[in-house]
Amino acid sequence: MKLVTHRDGHYVDGDDTPMSAEQVADKYQTTIEQNTLIRRIHAEYFDVDAVPGVNDVVLNSDDHSVFTLNRRDMPNPIPNNWVVKTLDDSTVKVSISGSLSIKMESFRKFDVQSAGILPTGFIPADQHKSRFHPKGLQLTVLAASDAINSIGISWSDIMAKVDPDQVAVFAASGLGQTDDFGIGGYMKSRLQSTRPTSKQMALGLNSMVADFVNAYVCGSVGTTGAASGACATFLYNLRLAVDDINAGRHRVVICGASEAPVTPEVMEGFAAMSALGTDDRLARLDGGDVCDHRRASRPFGENAGFTMAESGQFFVLMDDELAVELGADIYGAVPNVFVNADGFKKSISSPGAGNYVTMAKAVGAARAIVGDESIRKRSYIQAHGSSTPQNRITESMIFDKVAAGFDIDHWPVTAVKAFVGHPLGPASGDQLANALGSFADGIITVIKTVDAVASDVIDQRLDILLEDKKADIDVVFLNSKGFGGNNATAVVLSPAKVEAMLESRYGVEKMAIYRDKRETVRATAAKYDEAASNGDLQVIYNFGSDIIEDHEISITDASVTIENFAHSINLKFENPYSDMTIG
Repeated sequence: MKLVTHRDGHYVDGDDTPMSAEQVADKYQTTIEQNTLIRRIHAEYFDVDAVPGVNDVVLNSDDHSVFTLNRRDMPNPIPNNWVVKTLDDSTVKVSISGSLSIKMESFRKFDVQSAGILPTGFIPADQHKSRFHPKGLQLTVLAASDAINSIGISWSDIMAKVDPDQVAVFAASGLGQTDDFGIGGYMKSRLQSTRPTSKQMALGLNSMVADFVNAYVCGSVGTTGAASGACATFLYNLRLAVDDINAGRHRVVICGASEAPVTPEVMEGFAAMSALGTDDRLARLDGGDVCDHRRASRPFGENAGFTMAESGQFFVLMDDELAVELGADIYGAVPNVFVNADGFKKSISSPGAGNYVTMAKAVGAARAIVGDESIRKRSYIQAHGSSTPQNRITESMIFDKVAAGFDIDHWPVTAVKAFVGHPLGPASGDQLANALGSFADGIITVIKTVDAVASDVIDQRLDILLEDKKADIDVVFLNSKGFGGNNATAVVLSPAKVEAMLESRYGVEKMAIYRDKRETVRATAAKYDEAASNGDLQVIYNFGSDIIEDHEISITDASVTIENFAHSINLKFENPYSDMTIG
């Protein structure tokens, strides 16, 4: 059902009846809540009560078994105990003595039936000409489009201010595109008596998330990259963005991750590791026979494993000078992202020392910028919070030890996975989106799926939030712990802190001009937000248009010029080794 917003703040129902926001909430809130976020997997994905599989069966016969077979379906080589007789050009009769091994299709109930999935009825492929794209790439196009549209400044206006090679796109998925249109399809095609397509291999690559943004959304000829670090993948790419902007290599970076791993094959792989919360284990936690799928993810509570999810998260980063010049609305700033490995370990999937290092470095770096008071009184942690029994102990131990080291008491801790689950690569993108919302609304989203913190959680210096908390926040720490020792922690500063820092750097007069420009930008962004809220996502998908032809590229010894780009790419480099003698 489509709701249309009027300028007077009212909505109209399907029969054009005006409705207030309160009436909309009363009529639709329950339906909306039940069909978003974590819940039982529904048939748009797969039938959790009848997941297809194959059983190996051996048929034994005391006498000969006889059957007919299409000639093109004959096995190669023909088994020794087969006698084949031609019936016609396309059919043969087969006589078998002894046993016959066959594979038979079977169906079973899936042990894990909950996931964090898209709103019921929302199909990304319907939003643009997806042309058999894997779902992770469909989400990429939507999320990257939304990020660019939400800036409130046209992409062409941004590009008019920078050189073409001063733009970068860093994005990836953790596993690649694992559904039937990507890796998942071509890996099992022959076993399902089908053929792989020409697209499955290429579109299945985890770097394709960045490639799609370049080729179809922003048309960038700048730097591209895809760093994968299991569950820390988003923060790995965010680190590339921050480091390149800080180094002056890029002025604008589109950073993100996208993944759609809610498939039987992927989930069964994690279930085999006892990493996912099965229905039986979840039911036992509540002392019953039926589990609550809505409360499957329970960070830092009595839990049974993480909840698989899907997500696409993209953000646009700029250097501060460009943001001020354009009047860009600043939702926060990321000065540092730290990545460290675990060292020697007995199990590749177990946690280790690296996350102690990333968390401690993040707090130390933030303290250097905003001071002890902000760290101790106005910061909180957006935890990895995967909802496994091991994570609740090890991650809380890290936080508690870092808190002791920096003399922090009652350090607020939350975990957005309680609502959205764990989408693997984009997980920290979910965290960042939630953190920016906490800055805007002054509310820390709490862990509402947990009644009490588990007794084995180490929280002497922590305040693991189970009830809504209003707070003025200066800093949020995003923490991620990935399989294999992929640890990352990011520092995110509030827009209030950032604006104060910018005023110190650029002065009152220049910031007043910035704020005037920002009003126009905010109005444009709000207009898009209203349209998107009413179903008009204005998806950017330039397939086959604005292609750069060879004759549009000019090269001299000083620059590369590409038509339709306002600036050229500079080829005049300074020798960084001028102090060294070349023999």
